[in-house]
Amino acid sequence: MRTLNATAASLLGLLHDGPLTGWDLVASAQDRIGNFWTLTQSQVYRELARMTEDGLVTVGDPGPRDRKPYTITDAGAAAFAEWIDADPAHDQVRVPLLVTILFSAHLRAGRLAEIIAAARAAHAARLAAYRTHEQDLASAGDRVRLATLRFGIRHEQAALDWFDELPALLGGS
Repeated sequence: MRTLNATAASLLGLLHDGPLTGWDLVASAQDRIGNFWTLTQSQVYRELARMTEDGLVTVGDPGPRDRKPYTITDAGAAAFAEWIDADPAHDQVRVPLLVTILFSAHLRAGRLAEIIAAARAAHAARLAAYRTHEQDLASAGDRVRLATLRFGIRHEQAALDWFDELPALLGGS
């Protein structure tokens, strides 16, 4: 049995709520963990195939639009319990903008400023959306999701602070 990765474990975690199709898993993952853990449709179906082979999930009969529901097995629940009890892996920062800035000498004049402005606007919009969602979660008393959202809020605020510092760091690039 292979060790679960965070993507497979996330899918098993979502399946604890009941059977879901691959399509439903993509949508549920986007809703519940999409702000801090991205899953592509291809990743979901690849992991579901592996987890089916490993006996961690079973596949039900196709329903509407030929969508097949997946159900967590006892082995899947045990693998998830082992994964969730282990220490989480270390954070790995992957920020494509940083790669662009690193190699910005290859950009035409003014392009880096355009890229940075668009990225800053995206972070500001995400922060505003998180703040709206924060009120909803606080009202609902959803402390677990509120805790993860507050990390996102602080991350976005830190990113905006960094964007404000960038002109001085880059010397007007």
